[in-house]
Amino acid sequence: MFDIHEELKKLPLKPGVYLMKDASEHIIYVGKAIRLKQRVSQYFRASTNHSIKISQLVKHIKSFEYIVTDSELEALILECNLIKEHRPKYNTMLKDDKMYPYIKVTVYEQFPRVIYTRKMNKDGSKYFGPYTDAFAAKNSIEMIRKVWGLRSCSRVLPRDEGKERPCLYYHIKQCDGPCQGYITTEDYHEKVNQVLAFLSGKNEEVIVLLEEKMNEASERLDFEKAAEYRDHLSSVKVIAQKQKVIHANMEEQDIIAFARRDDEALVQVFFVRNGKMMGREQYRLSNVEDDSRGDVMTAFVKQFYSGTPYIPKELILQDEMSEAHIIGQWLSNKRGQKVYIKVPQKGEKNKLIELAAKNASLTLEQFGKQIKEKESKTKDALKEIVDLLGVDDYISRVEAYDISNTSGVQSVGSMIVIAEAVPKRSEYRKFRIRTVEGPNDYASLEEVLTRRFTHALEEQKEILIKGLDPSVGKFTKLPDLILMDGGKGQVNIALKVLKDIGLEIPVCGMVKDDKHNTRGLYHNNVELPISKHSEGFRLITRVQDEAHRFAIEYHKKLRGNAQIKSVLDDIEGIGPARRKALMMHFKSIDLIKSATTEVLEEVVPKNIAIKIYNYFHKE
Repeated sequence: MFDIHEELKKLPLKPGVYLMKDASEHIIYVGKAIRLKQRVSQYFRASTNHSIKISQLVKHIKSFEYIVTDSELEALILECNLIKEHRPKYNTMLKDDKMYPYIKVTVYEQFPRVIYTRKMNKDGSKYFGPYTDAFAAKNSIEMIRKVWGLRSCSRVLPRDEGKERPCLYYHIKQCDGPCQGYITTEDYHEKVNQVLAFLSGKNEEVIVLLEEKMNEASERLDFEKAAEYRDHLSSVKVIAQKQKVIHANMEEQDIIAFARRDDEALVQVFFVRNGKMMGREQYRLSNVEDDSRGDVMTAFVKQFYSGTPYIPKELILQDEMSEAHIIGQWLSNKRGQKVYIKVPQKGEKNKLIELAAKNASLTLEQFGKQIKEKESKTKDALKEIVDLLGVDDYISRVEAYDISNTSGVQSVGSMIVIAEAVPKRSEYRKFRIRTVEGPNDYASLEEVLTRRFTHALEEQKEILIKGLDPSVGKFTKLPDLILMDGGKGQVNIALKVLKDIGLEIPVCGMVKDDKHNTRGLYHNNVELPISKHSEGFRLITRVQDEAHRFAIEYHKKLRGNAQIKSVLDDIEGIGPARRKALMMHFKSIDLIKSATTEVLEEVVPKNIAIKIYNYFHKE
């Protein structure tokens, strides 16, 4: 029996993190303290004037744990990681923890590449972003390829120079072929510098440079080259017009303001890079009803920047934070340089704060009720399912699994995730079945689930040993409920896998009728009927359809690749690179069949062109 008052006496006067637990041993609150004994004891003093939220928290505390750290800074880092991992009920919670994309330039390589990524590593590369629109980031990379012809392959140069034929991008004139020695290091680095200037927002320099090159080509009467520079120039000007100039003296800043109503707040963030507005995004915080404005800002900054890989030089905030000094130290350590935290009262930065606050207020007013109603429906649906299953635990994360194949060929598995009542597409996972031959859905499910939960335990162990951020793992988070597409057989497979691995997670099946429509749930060897007019039934149907769609989508992709391979790879001399080049150039197998050897030679060597022609024109 846990005696709270006896355990309070054992607390040390040292910095650390404390975890409050309820009767079911669930972590319901995580906090940090400079002196654990003083801070934790405050919760249980009758004379303490608690807020409503803290009073409710104290009523549900049945036990607590604590972790001693060497400093307040270590306590802050651990607190951020534990909140992100456990998402405690009584903490002020960031509802949107998505990772934004960046553009990475591998400047440490002799022939640098431009890559799309969602993670930043200390590998000597230069990173640009974050981009709030993933499509915009990918579109910029595509334009860089077309304009400057930088490589995107993973070949190690100059070591691998000339070992293989140039890839597809060389054939469609989107790479200058450094893998073949077709461009010098000096010329290539000149292009890299232009790309770095472009990504840094120094579009004027790039425009002047391209205009000079266009004019030089025109004077040499090289009109084809001049037209190429003209097209590049036009593309850069279009992008430059989309970037709003904020202030010439402002470099790297995140402008943060929020509006609040009842128990939630909507935070608006403006991303300013090199004096230009690169994007903006909004986030929601829950459980803020009793928090001061400073506490809301503190909770957001700690949770947001524990999950994003890029830390700007300055944070421009609407309100002072309660832990500004230690948070500033933590952010500076993450960035590797001093991070300045400012709360302006006048001037250009204050005007931006007012603009961000106005945007937050308008968004909360226009969409807050709509968002809340939608979320409430999903939460009601989850509660209905929990009540139907007789599960006492709070369901935060649901995972659903499905298998897809055609007569056992190209079998694949899908895992979709519903977290905090919202689909988390960034955490969907797909599995290509490796060990099962033929149409055996049960064995395929066993392989998928074994791989998924084995990965989870391995990642958790590695994170614990190395002291890593829990967000680095692809499978670290475990579900509160597993939904299987099927009935008794599928559920029993899942329960067997969990038992073998040593996990206890509720599992139920989503049963369909003879017409392949959702009929009910299968749990504890009983089929539970559910009203077709209820929110719970609608949620199950959506989850089942989404798991099936995701599996089918992946299966079609693999099946399409296999069909292309079966035709072209039977021809001697055709490998993956040439197959891609041929399909990109001709668009279909029929057009490849009808092509002459002369036309085929535009993509592949003459001897291969002859082999392709002869293969499709056998008598």
